[in-house]
Amino acid sequence: MNKVDVKAEVIVNPTEDQGKVAKALRTVLKVDSIERSELSKECFVLKAEASGLDALLPLRALLRQDRIRDAARAMLFSGIDGKRIRFYINKQVAYVSHVSFTQPGDESPLGPISVEISCDDPISVIDWIAPRVR
Repeated sequence: MNKVDVKAEVIVNPTEDQGKVAKALRTVLKVDSIERSELSKECFVLKAEASGLDALLPLRALLRQDRIRDAARAMLFSGIDGKRIRFYINKQVAYVSHVSFTQPGDESPLGPISVEISCDDPISVIDWIAPRVR
């Protein structure tokens, strides 16, 4: 398998608990550390980076658990842009250990977890994250 780098960002709004938002992020991705960057007086963003397919193991397990691999495949394939895969996950759903894909500004007024996977072969990475259901 090729080299895989994962980046994720999620905005923490004034009404949200940073610990809960970080938990949502760690529920879908295996990251070593999360950095906080200020956006304004009241809002900030949590940023995480990881390398290797291991970072995607939690997402892979949740897709299997929730039995949404086929839907996830479609969403992931639609997010391919060259050697990158971009997608968004509802952070409230992630907090309760499930996955719901979304678009920026859709559904969740609190904003999504934004994920970007950089790799040489996006199709093989998607096949690994969400194998076809037979």
